[in-house]
Amino acid sequence: MNYLPPDWTLLRSFLAVAETGSLSAAARDTGQSQPTLGRHIRLLENQVGGALFDRHPKGLTLSALGRELLPGAEAMREGAGQVALAAAGGDARMAGPVRITASVFVSVHLLPPILAEIRTRHPEIELELVASDQSENLLFHEADIALRMYRPKQLDMMTRHLGDLQLGIYAAPAYLARRGAPRGFAELLDHDIVGYDRDDRLIRGFRDAGLEVTRDSFPVRTDDQVAYWELVCAGAGLGFGQCPVADRDPRATRILPDVPLPTLPVWLTTHERLRHTPRIARIWDALAEGLSPFLS
Repeated sequence: MNYLPPDWTLLRSFLAVAETGSLSAAARDTGQSQPTLGRHIRLLENQVGGALFDRHPKGLTLSALGRELLPGAEAMREGAGQVALAAAGGDARMAGPVRITASVFVSVHLLPPILAEIRTRHPEIELELVASDQSENLLFHEADIALRMYRPKQLDMMTRHLGDLQLGIYAAPAYLARRGAPRGFAELLDHDIVGYDRDDRLIRGFRDAGLEVTRDSFPVRTDDQVAYWELVCAGAGLGFGQCPVADRDPRATRILPDVPLPTLPVWLTTHERLRHTPRIARIWDALAEGLSPFLS
């Protein structure tokens, strides 16, 4: 009896759920709906003859059968990614899509006018923007170009450091009218500071500067960078912002401008097979040009 391997679409949904632990998280990562993902899982379970996940109040964990299936599904994903990379790397056409991934904050506040200008110059190129704080895997061709605030460490990648984004400390006028402004960095802890929830980068930054803080030092917390900035602008507390964006926002005022803060390095990354594909090379150069006024 011949056995047909499961459809790759179903396996891709299986991998998304396995790696995120829930249908809702997988839906956010993949852009598919929860009902679609649930249907894919049920179809795959019917094909392989057993349950792939154990249901718990906090989410889904792989069953014994699911754990057996996982390595093969990961191998299929890698193979599919290599096929996609090989095909894309050999595409000499200027017309066609280019998929760009960047953080949600950069996608909202920096990239729209740059992409609009690119479309004006190169109307034959379709632009797909993946606004995500997750690290889309270029090895699996989940994006063509990644714009990140760190240098990716994956092998077979081409990277370019475009420069650095300056950071500053900001507050809404309403907050300053209510609480006044700190006179120095050490006085920040006498104020309400918008902090991060599960992300510990802000805690580490304060400790590196000699100020001992914990998560509870921040009375308002979020890990979403767009929501973070909106909280600062609404007067929920002092906060940190990217100067090229924050300085243009009339809802917030920069304070303590002489306090030295770390910068955010900005890196462009693509797979080495794609770097010289004509349309990807064109968008790579256009992104570097468009972002240069914001970087030091």
